[in-house]
Amino acid sequence: MLNANDFGKKQIIFLFTNAGEKLSFSNDNIVVKDRDGKVKHQSTCYRLFMVCVIGNISITSGLIQRSKKFGFSICLMSTTFRVYEIIGTRMEGNTLLRKRQYEYSENDIGRKIEQNKINNQKEALKNIRSKTEEVKEGIKLLEEMVEKLDAPLEYLEVMGIEGDAARVYFPRVFNNVNWKGRKPRIKSDYINVTLDIGYTMLFNIVDSILQVYGFDTYYGVFHKCFYMRKSLACDLMESMRPIVDYQVRKAINLGQCKEEDFDLYDMRWVLKYKKNPEYIQFLMKAILEYKEEIFVYIQQYYRYFMKRKSVEQLPEFNLH
Repeated sequence: MLNANDFGKKQIIFLFTNAGEKLSFSNDNIVVKDRDGKVKHQSTCYRLFMVCVIGNISITSGLIQRSKKFGFSICLMSTTFRVYEIIGTRMEGNTLLRKRQYEYSENDIGRKIEQNKINNQKEALKNIRSKTEEVKEGIKLLEEMVEKLDAPLEYLEVMGIEGDAARVYFPRVFNNVNWKGRKPRIKSDYINVTLDIGYTMLFNIVDSILQVYGFDTYYGVFHKCFYMRKSLACDLMESMRPIVDYQVRKAINLGQCKEEDFDLYDMRWVLKYKKNPEYIQFLMKAILEYKEEIFVYIQQYYRYFMKRKSVEQLPEFNLH
């Protein structure tokens, strides 16, 4: 099974096929070439964790065989970063883990995950250099919500606190723009679109690592199980979301993320295709700074779940 040291050496590659890039193999190496046949990237398949393909590509049996042989995933995404298929390595037949998952019906893990998330939201606000009185007030309010989640609350009570935290956190972490509210998936403005792109990238990494350990990623511990929704991946990325939030704030300040990089179609904001590589670069840079911490967190969660430890021993993911 993959360990933390091995994962630290692994690579995640993004391939933009509509720009004419092509994927090929030479011996045990993966090769990405541009439309003119010039090599843009080459590395050994032994160091590959995931290939994310944005756009259309022909999948051959040879590509699938290599993903199985070398243990990497192929994530297929539309030009708007919608994931429609993940092909590749996973642990098959971890029946004891699946049995433990399906037997679990409590609320305590979800409560602790939300507590961890709000604590990281608080840390994100603490990382703002010039704190206004409003930001300082937000830090204090989030700290109070973290303390509330020490109590054994019901599901709807936890959801209520999560909503309250979002209303405190987002206007403050994005006090450098005209923030209009967090509206996932409806593409209401360029900031929400950028957040969704970053969250999608983070989700894919979390989902792939969960599959390495053999989890049923559709069966969550907090998010309700809906048809074809990977609820467990949604659960475990919750505490990591502030990585993306804070990076988007920084990108706005640095002029890397701006409204003119987007087009408006039928009241939906869409990132211009030629800008995709730039946004992938600054968002993935922040995520990869936490690459090993993400892996270790999921590894510890696997061990926690298999050993049926008490909720007080649930691992945490900490923003720094």
